[in-house]
Amino acid sequence: MNLAIFIEQILNGLITGSMYALIGSGIALVYGTMKVLNLAHGEFYMLGGYFTWYLAVSLGINPAIAIPAAVAIAFCLGMLIQKLTVEYLILRDNWAFTTIAATMGLSIILQNAALLVFGANFNTVPSYVSGVMVLGDIRISWQRVLIFVVALATIGFMTWLLKYTRLGWSIRATSQDRDAAQVVGIPVKRVYMICFGLAAALGALAAAMLAPINAINPWSGMPVLLKGFVVVVLGGLGSFPGAIIGGLLLGVVEAVGVQLTSSEWRDVISFTLMIAVIWWRPWGLFGKK
Repeated sequence: MNLAIFIEQILNGLITGSMYALIGSGIALVYGTMKVLNLAHGEFYMLGGYFTWYLAVSLGINPAIAIPAAVAIAFCLGMLIQKLTVEYLILRDNWAFTTIAATMGLSIILQNAALLVFGANFNTVPSYVSGVMVLGDIRISWQRVLIFVVALATIGFMTWLLKYTRLGWSIRATSQDRDAAQVVGIPVKRVYMICFGLAAALGALAAAMLAPINAINPWSGMPVLLKGFVVVVLGGLGSFPGAIIGGLLLGVVEAVGVQLTSSEWRDVISFTLMIAVIWWRPWGLFGKK
C-alpha cells in the first residue's frame, strides 16, 4: 500500500471523525445533562443541511452568513422542541420511556415534514473553498481542511463554554444533581432548553460543513444518528470529552478498516468496534463505571 495514500486516508478519517465528534457530543450533552436519549438528533443534522442548502443555494446567500444562520435556526428550533415536548415529559414518573418514544415520533414527523417541504431529491451545496493542499505526496482538499478547522474551533469553544462560563457551570451542576442545582437558584428548565438547543446546533453545524461532500435528503439523519450512538458508546454515554475522543477514534478506525478491506465494510467496522467496547468496557472509554 502506498504510504502517502495511507496517510491521506488517516487524515480524511480524522476529518470525518471530527464531524462524528460534533454529532456525538450533542447526544452526550443532552444525555449527560437531562438523562434523555434524543432519537431525533439525526433530524437536526438533516434540517441543518437543508437550512444551509436553502440559504446558500436557493437564496444565494454567502456561506459565511448562511452557515451561522442555519446553525442559529437549528438552535432556536431545538429549544422550541424541548420546551413544547421534553420539558413536560421529564416531569412524569415514566419519563425515561416517554421521552424515547416521543423523540422517536418526533424523528418521523421531521422526516416527513422535510419530505413534504423539500421533496425527495438529493441536494448538495457547492464547495466553500476550492483547491487542494499539497504536502509532498499527500494531497487534501481545502474543503476538508476547512471542515477540520471548524470542528476544532467548535470543540474548543464548547470546552471553554462548559468549563469557564456561568452557563457551563450551571450545565455541569445540573448534570450532577438537578435538585441541588435548583436549591442554589440555577434555572434548571432553562438549562435543559439551552442544552437541547446547543445539541441541535452542533448537529446542524456538522451537516452544514459536510453538505458539499454528502448529499442532503429527508433520510440523511438516521445513519448519522447511528454513528452518533457509536461515538457516545465508545466515549462513555453522557461524557462530552469522551464523545470528542470517540468521534476522532471512530473516524480513524473506519479509515484504516476501509483501506484494509473495502468501503462496503465501513458500517460493519463501526459497529464491531462498538460491540467490542461494550464487551470490554461497557461504561465507555471515558465514562464512569
